[in-house]
Amino acid sequence: MSIADLRSQLPEYAKDLKLNLDSVLSEAGAPGLNKAQIAMIALGSAYSARFKPLTEAVAAFAAEHASAEQLTAAKGSAAIMGMNNIYYRFQHLVSHPEYETMPAKLRMNVIGAYKGDAKNDFELVSLAVSAVNGCGMCIDSHDRVLREGGVSVQAIQSAVRIASVIHAVAVVLEQADAAG
Repeated sequence: MSIADLRSQLPEYAKDLKLNLDSVLSEAGAPGLNKAQIAMIALGSAYSARFKPLTEAVAAFAAEHASAEQLTAAKGSAAIMGMNNIYYRFQHLVSHPEYETMPAKLRMNVIGAYKGDAKNDFELVSLAVSAVNGCGMCIDSHDRVLREGGVSVQAIQSAVRIASVIHAVAVVLEQADAAG
């Protein structure tokens, strides 16, 4: 199934999502990002949104615009943020300050595996996934790293816009599927 097929399954009440989906997956609708970055961010966001038909459609789209290495980075980002977003959201929300002084003791080697432009791409996906997963501490951290890496605020906003649309489409389609 393609993104166009899924878009056609969105109910009329989600017309804005139909329009936004087309927009955010284009360079014109995601200022500051190239097609490979858009594909990577969409793929990481789809993995985080957890609706298999959408993930499959986005994976097919992403494969047309990003290299195998970029796709692996996007999936790696979704995987590590799936863990980190829970851990660091807990650390941020718990009222006992001692947790902040304790080491995480979680392997996170993939975060340091990318350098240069590949690091910025990985960080863009990590930011988008963190937005989907609602981890403010991670969002702040990735935003800071991206800006220090020379990524524009416009590109960062575009990444989060992609994540928000992908997540909303997943929710609507999953609920429409469940309602029969």
